[in-house]
Amino acid sequence: MITSVIFYTLDKAIKQYRHFAQGNIDQAGLDITIDQWLVLNVIQESPNLGQSEIARRVFKDQASVARIIELLVKKDLLIQESSQTDRRRVNRSLTPAGHTLLRSVAPIIANNRATALQGVSQPDIEQLRRTLETIIENCQPDTKSDED
Repeated sequence: MITSVIFYTLDKAIKQYRHFAQGNIDQAGLDITIDQWLVLNVIQESPNLGQSEIARRVFKDQASVARIIELLVKKDLLIQESSQTDRRRVNRSLTPAGHTLLRSVAPIIANNRATALQGVSQPDIEQLRRTLETIIENCQPDTKSDED
């Protein structure tokens, strides 16, 4: 039965959390999606990242990130300009409205996480993290050379 497969339960938990989290952001009247928040947050933390690295960090393809960035610019949350020194690079920075929105969403995100983890002990959280990291490592492509 599919419901006995751990990855089914993991995917269901992630989707349920995202639905719950987005609902709370919407209920607060904030005009941002979880994915837009993730991209904005990554850019705030590391404004010099290229689009492919942003995509990697938010687990999205580059086309999706390009659309999200374009929307954030249209919403006046993000400024994107070509670099004056390297035409291949793009400079991105949050607008004052972008900073304000991130500050407004922060307590909602913190509350969402606390609610989702209610009744889960810190040792259980750490064990889950270790287990998930092991799964991630197990699923990495083998990087050994064929000559080994």
